[in-house]
Formats: sequence, structure tokens, C-alpha cells
Amino acid sequence: MNLPEVPPARLEEEWAADKDVLASLKESGDIAHLVRPVDVSFRGDDAALDKLEADAEELGFEVIEREKDEDGEMCLFLGREQAADETSIRALTRKCVQIEMAYGVEYDGWGCTSEDGTDDEEDTEETGQAH
Repeated sequence: MNLPEVPPARLEEEWAADKDVLASLKESGDIAHLVRPVDVSFRGDDAALDKLEADAEELGFEVIEREKDEDGEMCLFLGREQAADETSIRALTRKCVQIEMAYGVEYDGWGCTSEDGTDDEEDTEETGQAH
């Protein structure tokens, strides 16, 4: 699937928000190279979200859920397993903005848990980005 090129200014805008989330993860003791579930969300009309949902696997994601947010807008949550280091998140953000442009949806950010290398769920903290 060919996704459109993203204007550099748009990527920088998204990356500014990503830096805050990565800083928050680091402050909570996150080991960025550890692979973990990362979810992304998109807003849009039913037709656009239907198409994105149908293509999610081809785009490298699995469908988590679809629900209305507090404003009554429909949101689609997708997920995939990946690290939360700077390079991996930059690639994720680029792909999500490309999806936004290609599908006529609004990219609403990503989120994941902080991973410190232990299996103790009490030591993980949910961190996310909202636009």
C-alpha cells in the first residue's frame, strides 16, 4: 500500500508532542527499547473508519476497539507491538499521519505503558498522547 508523503512541518508538530510523552516515559523508569503494546487512535466518520478498520492488518496494526468519545465522535483504536524509543516512535508517528492523510481521518495520538523490564504490573504506568 502506497501512503502519501507527509510535509516536514507536520511531522515536526507531531514530534513536539511525542517528545513530551517520551520524556514522561523516561521519568517513570521506562526502558525504551523494550517491545510492548502501543495503541493509536483515529477519529472520523463511519465510512472512513470502516475502510481503515478493514485495512488495519495490511498497515501493520490490529483493531482494538471502536467507540464514541465523550464528545460523541467515533474513534478507532489500533495497536501493535513495538519499542518506544525515539526512532520507533518517529516511524509510528509518520505512518499514522500518512494514514490520516490517506483515509481522511484525524490521527489522535498514541499511548503505551512504561516498561521497566520487570513483569510486575504495579510498576507500569499508562502514558499517552492526546491532540
